[in-house]
Amino acid sequence: MNDWPEGWTDDNRSGNRYGQGSDSDRPEGARVMRHVQRHPAPPQQRPAPPRQRQPEPPQYAGGYGNNAGYDNGYNTGQVYGGGGNGGGRGDGHGGGGRGDGGYVQGRPAPDWRRRIKIGALSLVVVVLAVSIGTYFWADSKLKREVDLSKVIERPKGGDGTNYLIVGSDSREGMTAEDKKKLHTGSAEGKRTDSMMILHDGSNGPTLVSLPRDSNVEIPSYKGSDSGKLYPARGRFTKLNAAYAEDGPELLVRTVEFNTGLHIDHYVEIGFGGFAKIVDAIGGVELDIPKAFKDKKSGADFKAGKQTLNGEQSLAFVRTRYAFAGSDLDRTKNQQKFLAALASQTATPSTILNPFKLYPTMGAGLDTLIVDKDMSLWSLGQMFFAMKGVTGGDGTSMNMPISGSTGGNLVWDKAKVKQLVQQLNNDEKVTVTGN
Repeated sequence: MNDWPEGWTDDNRSGNRYGQGSDSDRPEGARVMRHVQRHPAPPQQRPAPPRQRQPEPPQYAGGYGNNAGYDNGYNTGQVYGGGGNGGGRGDGHGGGGRGDGGYVQGRPAPDWRRRIKIGALSLVVVVLAVSIGTYFWADSKLKREVDLSKVIERPKGGDGTNYLIVGSDSREGMTAEDKKKLHTGSAEGKRTDSMMILHDGSNGPTLVSLPRDSNVEIPSYKGSDSGKLYPARGRFTKLNAAYAEDGPELLVRTVEFNTGLHIDHYVEIGFGGFAKIVDAIGGVELDIPKAFKDKKSGADFKAGKQTLNGEQSLAFVRTRYAFAGSDLDRTKNQQKFLAALASQTATPSTILNPFKLYPTMGAGLDTLIVDKDMSLWSLGQMFFAMKGVTGGDGTSMNMPISGSTGGNLVWDKAKVKQLVQQLNNDEKVTVTGN
């Protein structure tokens, strides 16, 4: 019986074929292929019983867990930090506390577009808050004491806005030292020292001075305090007498009656407030063409450009006796100065500088007396219209005069009528004054 596998015979074993025996006690294959080494097979081991799953320890804020994946990402070439509790897992569940696999990542580039938007929004909010706060602060300082609803028989309003601007000799709030320094005297009460109509329209502003010595008729009126009706008696007197008789309401009534021009707003400022405004902006630069002195007002000016402080400015606008007692020359100086004051106040260096803006507004608003319907917006429009007179966009003039009677100046009725018609129609003013 052949015990060899199928296809094998004794001849095969004895021939020069595969499996030929040798005298060596080692198998033929091992002797021929020396590089092959056979190791003994390891002993079989019984499979280990399955381990019971241990509950995971609680995860704490910051990721300090004791079951962090120690070898997670070990073969990926990542560089791990040396944490005390092992590196963190890359999927954010490890104990490294960073959720970045334990390795340090570079900080992302800042989003400048987002930062600029946030910065711009914050700036807008701050500016808006300051503007609203400033508005209510300034609005609370206005003295709305003049009630134009008490004025009777008013002319019809025209195009544009008409302001009656009054400079009074009020000494309210002034100390004895202030009165002496400003040469105001100590008279009781208050009188109008200057009066102007400022028309603000589409053809540029027009500033018309009303000499306080103007000869006008006092019309019928209703008492501002008593409410009693006073009939007209055909009485002619100086314009400033109307204010002394029954205050701003009668002054407005008298101006409207003698001109036919509707007054929309009333603005009054006293001596003290005028000087404080000038000092608050650091003075007003003015070119004085001719030197003059006036002991009563305290004026003493040389010719040429110079910066006037509050005391000097008040002396400049009040001087009349240096000009042979003429009120017309004084009104021209008043126009010139007020336009320069407005022009030099309404500048970025004042408006954008809170250290100049708030003192200036405070000084002016504390002493301004306006009508009950005056808003800060209307007051601002008046101010910039006044500036436009100096800037060449408008016209300044005296009320046309035809002569005098009893020391009072008589208006030229024909020219006044034409002037009022042009203002009411908001046309370019072609009338010239004295």
